[in-house]
Amino acid sequence: MKRLRDAARLWRTVRHLRPVQIYGRPLFWLARPQPDLSTAPKLRKQCGSWQVPARRAPSLIAPQCFWFLNEAGSLAELGWDNPAKAKLWRYNQHYFDDLNAEASEERLGWHKVLMRKWISANLPGQGSGWEPYPTSLRIVNWIKWALAGNALPEEAIASLAVQTRWLARRLEWHLLGNHLFSNAKALIFAGLYFSGKEAQSWLECGLNVLKREISEQIGPDGGQFELSPMYHALALEDMLDLINIAKAFGRKDLVTSWLTHVPLMLRWLQVMSHPDGYLAFFNDTAFGIAPSNTELSGYARRLDIKTKEIVPALTHLESSGYVRMEVGKFTLLADLAQIGPDYLPGHAHADTLSFELSWAGHRIFVNSGISEYGTGPERLRQRGTAAHNTVIIEGHNSSEVWSGFRVGRRAKPLAVTVGVDGSGAQFAQAAHNGYRHLPGRPLVTRHFELKKSRLLIIDTISSKAQCEARFHLHPSVIVTSITEDCVLLEVPGGQQLRLLSCSEPLRLEGSTWHPEFGVSIPNYCLVLPIHAGRASLSVESK
Repeated sequence: MKRLRDAARLWRTVRHLRPVQIYGRPLFWLARPQPDLSTAPKLRKQCGSWQVPARRAPSLIAPQCFWFLNEAGSLAELGWDNPAKAKLWRYNQHYFDDLNAEASEERLGWHKVLMRKWISANLPGQGSGWEPYPTSLRIVNWIKWALAGNALPEEAIASLAVQTRWLARRLEWHLLGNHLFSNAKALIFAGLYFSGKEAQSWLECGLNVLKREISEQIGPDGGQFELSPMYHALALEDMLDLINIAKAFGRKDLVTSWLTHVPLMLRWLQVMSHPDGYLAFFNDTAFGIAPSNTELSGYARRLDIKTKEIVPALTHLESSGYVRMEVGKFTLLADLAQIGPDYLPGHAHADTLSFELSWAGHRIFVNSGISEYGTGPERLRQRGTAAHNTVIIEGHNSSEVWSGFRVGRRAKPLAVTVGVDGSGAQFAQAAHNGYRHLPGRPLVTRHFELKKSRLLIIDTISSKAQCEARFHLHPSVIVTSITEDCVLLEVPGGQQLRLLSCSEPLRLEGSTWHPEFGVSIPNYCLVLPIHAGRASLSVESK
């Protein structure tokens, strides 16, 4: 029976894939090209200025000592591909992000030593460091470091050419998405950095892939199609980097083509961030992976790109599916979206109709965030419906998340309406069918209504199934009182909010919030039972 269930789940997953994702996987792993060690092409002469890119926090904390995902590790103890560390941690060793991190010039000597050690220890085509994604990021980081005025060692220039030739034959068509985008970006960087016929072939290949992927991955409202604010920020950094290098090598035609997307991407980032200036936690999102909003907007300004636009109080990102509502001290961000592209839902959570809320600049309700990748139970829990501010029925996830990056059944948002009613209140409403496989085929409908001093949330279930709505509090929010129909919350600074339930008593459970990889912070979750197919919660400022 379990085998039949697993087979059915697998079918519900793979039937959405594109053919290249199915036949491309075995072809990718069966193909074993030999590294091309021939002499590197000559470098192209730079004819424009290179601008300082977006900075991350340093990840090289001492000579040959790394800090990734809130875990330390030394090269002397671990080497370059030690299975004692998670795959993502090992990938980070090979990215070389620290070359362009904050105060990187102070670690110049460390960087040169580390480059040479990487070249001597990582033989071409062998190990995690030569997989296409880390290879792509490393190529870009080495070239960005060189364009900032640092002299690449001769062996690093030779290695760059070997890495680019290898990458050109290992493009991740079987994965698509941000991996393929990064592959194309690296080929463009190398194609512009080097000169000659071979470099031109890299450039043309990268441009052809990128032309297809930009139209696929960047939506009409500017959002990256995986619908994760974190991956959107990474895609924005990619676009800014591409404009930067195109300007540095005098390719105004490329700048003009790419520039059209960036203002909308900047606006999307602004819409999907809280008043504190940081990302909302929908799908796979955590702090510390992408550059901060401040870094990205500063980078755009250095490239003479307009970065500021006043976002309307009510903003519906229609092609993405997210809604931002602002009235008085309230800011609400609601997920009325698909979980992501049908053929690429790897970073999706079962969070349909979830929301996050800030009041007076402080986060009140937060979704789970992520502390790890991989295939373990904690990764699955963090992707599950119960870890988000939405309705869960009989313990089931609204979308069938499984393994580390898989989804079977998918919740589809239905009947989305957004607007302002006759009283001037903002509203947003949608249903989803993620529980249609359960008895009675229950449909979940959620209605948000926002006024100056009150947020009202009404949940309606089209069956008598056992349901509950969950509301996860930010760790800084204190529950000062809880009675049968009222909960008092205290936010930093001593201000208070009142939560009223018109249907069932709220109960308090322990939970955790994960704002960064490797971080788990205790918080509380308010649980509202739904017995008669309808429940409401109002959040009122005192």
